[in-house]
Amino acid sequence: MRWGDAMKRAAYCLFETPLGLCGIAWREGENPSAPPAVAFFQLPEATAETTEARIARKTRGYKSSAPPPQILEIIERVRNHLRGQLQDFGDVAIDLDGAGQFERQVYEAARRIPAGQTMTYGELAKALGLPGAARAVGRALGRNPVPLIIPCHRLLAAGGKPGGFSAPGGRATKARMLATEGVSIVAATKPVPAASAAGFRILMPN
Repeated sequence: MRWGDAMKRAAYCLFETPLGLCGIAWREGENPSAPPAVAFFQLPEATAETTEARIARKTRGYKSSAPPPQILEIIERVRNHLRGQLQDFGDVAIDLDGAGQFERQVYEAARRIPAGQTMTYGELAKALGLPGAARAVGRALGRNPVPLIIPCHRLLAAGGKPGGFSAPGGRATKARMLATEGVSIVAATKPVPAASAAGFRILMPN
């Protein structure tokens, strides 16, 4: 079962950002004292209608007019980040129930790349102990349900080239998000800041 099948009771809302209209979906945990977990993050589509249609389809959720306080706080942090007031989303609870083991490892590693730095798909694969898995890393990132919170935009192709970006807007959106963080990928042949792989190795479970 994919993550989209596991979140039938999700709620979502839309909100304006400097990048355009975004959406966020969450699910409440069984423990009432636990914060809601973000299950999907929607970057702007061409129109507000298509943005809402996509998050509604992907989450199978209902539109909430009163997001919980923890979600409102995340929304404000997203707005601040996209204004250039960089945020660390590493503490945000996320719902990856439908993700496979390898995808979870890729997402965990990607969350450790700080704003303003980048890695290549190959570097992240090596950090996972799988130096030949660069393409598999790219495919996993292409299925990332919560871009920005899991910062897949900070992963580049070899040589600092942009690589792919499956979120709405493609590479142009990726470039804008990186520019907000002080990273330029306009000149693909020039090196970009790279997150050090030192101390970054993630051991694969037996």
